[in-house]
Amino acid sequence: MHQRRPGSHLTVLTGAGISTGSGIPDFRGPEGTWTRHPDQAELLEIDRHVNDPAVRAAGWAMWRDHPAWTAAPSAAHRALVELERADLLEAVLTQNFDGLHQAAGHGREHVIELHGSLRTTSCLRCGARQATTAVLDRLARDRDPECLECGGILKPDVVYFGERLPEDALGRAIAAAQDADVFLAIGSTLSVQPVASLTGIAAEAGAEVIIVNAEPTPYDHLASRVVREPIETAVPELVTELIARG
Repeated sequence: MHQRRPGSHLTVLTGAGISTGSGIPDFRGPEGTWTRHPDQAELLEIDRHVNDPAVRAAGWAMWRDHPAWTAAPSAAHRALVELERADLLEAVLTQNFDGLHQAAGHGREHVIELHGSLRTTSCLRCGARQATTAVLDRLARDRDPECLECGGILKPDVVYFGERLPEDALGRAIAAAQDADVFLAIGSTLSVQPVASLTGIAAEAGAEVIIVNAEPTPYDHLASRVVREPIETAVPELVTELIARG
């Protein structure tokens, strides 16, 4: 068993459910993006993106119109910042690419983006990176913009289906799960691997597991507490309780 460091360490895992309060639909819920528009899932398949210019064009249009560009942090995002200010936070491990944890006030060193970020775009050939907004600005004259450095295919730095998670981010996330005294999973179905397994890693290392999600998850049996109340009210209440514990 991993030897945890002394003191109070809280590791938070967040999924799409924490951002629904910011106006960003989740993917698999009753009103989720893929529930209402199942065809959009194929736009996030790396093979389709690489091999089909029409898929790339549709994907860029989807990203241009994504609500992440205008969303503001929710009450739950803002509450989690208080854990950092109380010096209790080990890390926020997020499956979201919307940047709302950083916008809420978390230091970048505390946020581990396991599924990447929409804020930047890279060339799949030469690796040149730029702001995604710079690519979106070109869509009016080019529905499938190429890399200005080498003419290669561009892709937002979001992990697509068929791609591996960033090794550094996953390694840091595993370490944070192992170091946790409390592991708080919020708004995640805990069904997408390998991220879902972080809950089991934390439990095996001796952490108290708390799950906040509207629907059952495969890891509920490991939790000391499962909270079904709305995330917007449940998370601020939990944060207050955890800070009081110290």
